[in-house]
Amino acid sequence: MINRRHFLTIAAVSALLPLSAWAQSADKAAAFVKSTGDRLVAVVNGSGSAGSKRSQMTQIIDSDVDVDGIGRFCLGRYWKQATPDQQKKYLALFHEVLVTNITAKLGEYKGVTFTMGRARPQDEEAVVSTTVIRPNNGPTAVDWVIANPSGSSPKIIDVVAEGTSLRLTQRQDYASYLTHNNGNVDALIAAMKNQVSQNS
Repeated sequence: MINRRHFLTIAAVSALLPLSAWAQSADKAAAFVKSTGDRLVAVVNGSGSAGSKRSQMTQIIDSDVDVDGIGRFCLGRYWKQATPDQQKKYLALFHEVLVTNITAKLGEYKGVTFTMGRARPQDEEAVVSTTVIRPNNGPTAVDWVIANPSGSSPKIIDVVAEGTSLRLTQRQDYASYLTHNNGNVDALIAAMKNQVSQNS
């Protein structure tokens, strides 16, 4: 039989275990963001050619960002309406659009630095706050949303700059485009191809 003292001890330990797991997850997410951020800054501030920087940036995105998950999120309800072939083409182009959008602005971030803020659990994810500083620009608050921080392979699933979610903004843009094009996923794919070709 468990007496009152033993019961209270067990209850206290049980209550602390989730907090301990969350703290470990947040710490792991913070370490992941610090590592990824350092790699990004090294590429941006490096002396390599544009092609070399694009290649390095692609490697970071492929390893540290849940590109397919973000892509599906951004397509919203139209993901299930798309055929398997459309889904495949869309995800491939989404990856290209993401890489192109980032690498096209590398010059604007030359001399960038960042400082770490606090990390906190948020549902099944973790949010890591940072401050990004660019020459001749004010500091920008950037939150990194990390999925499965307690797992073996954390991934970035969103970046929130000054309170604006990049994946939500992209989802709204795609939804608006598809609404004005009768939900035609092929039309969106064609527009994404054009976007990549214009910025390559």
